Amino acid sequence: MRGRERLIRGDGIEITTEAFGDPENPPVLLIMGVMASMLWWPEGFCGRLAGAGHFVIRYDNRDTGPSTSRAPGEADYSFDDMADDALRVLDGYGIAAAHVVGMSMGGFIAQRLALRHPGRLLSLTAVSTSPVGLDDRALPGSTDAYTEHAATGERLDWSDRAQVVDYIVRDTRARAGTAFAHDEGGWRDLVERDYARARNFASVTNHFMAAGGEDLSGRLGGLRVPLLVIHGTADPLFPVEHGEALAAAVPGARLVKLEGGGHEIHPGHWDAIVAAIAEHPAGSADRKRH
Repeated sequence: MRGRERLIRGDGIEITTEAFGDPENPPVLLIMGVMASMLWWPEGFCGRLAGAGHFVIRYDNRDTGPSTSRAPGEADYSFDDMADDALRVLDGYGIAAAHVVGMSMGGFIAQRLALRHPGRLLSLTAVSTSPVGLDDRALPGSTDAYTEHAATGERLDWSDRAQVVDYIVRDTRARAGTAFAHDEGGWRDLVERDYARARNFASVTNHFMAAGGEDLSGRLGGLRVPLLVIHGTADPLFPVEHGEALAAAVPGARLVKLEGGGHEIHPGHWDAIVAAIAEHPAGSADRKRH
């Protein structure tokens, strides 16, 4: 299924988006993670979610793709600003409330969005992420193998396309789970396309400098947006205990574990993810528009 691109402008910010499916269906907004453009929500996955009866929108976070970008090292925004970008996308499509799905850093952004603007969400799905506003010191950190890999990024020349592409392809392997074989060729194709369409690919590193935003300590337990947590049992970046803690913090939350799943949206788990979102409370609610 081919998507339809649209550029959303507001408050001096430009956000590139792409929509799939019938606009009359319930809307689903996808928010991707750190250093990742909307391409990391695979087109096939978006098509499958749209085919399940949703109007699906993915978008490029600022400093990825053709969206608004700052020079590397000059991040001037917070995660709350990135959550406001999600609101700009909804406003641009005339959508008052949507089912919001956030992956990794996108899960942080989605949680902040749900806590600060609960009326704009029909439901929240948090994929491969960690709880916001909770003391996470007892939760396990990334695996030693992933930490060792991530440290090599500090020595990377981000102006060297070949170095950057190779590093990110290695990162996809480091984040992979145990359930399926790693498709290096497929990932390399995605990373090459991602690099080619960015205003300045090195600017993705600004995500690591984004400020936290409003203090949300202790507020997660009061979340009243229906919460679905999806987490791979072999996630090396945020081990599954992070997903378990998030689900335990919110009354009525549902936890779906992907056996052998890593820190990724793997095609082998698309059906399970789409089914979980479709079955989520309010998953078939009527679309709301301004």
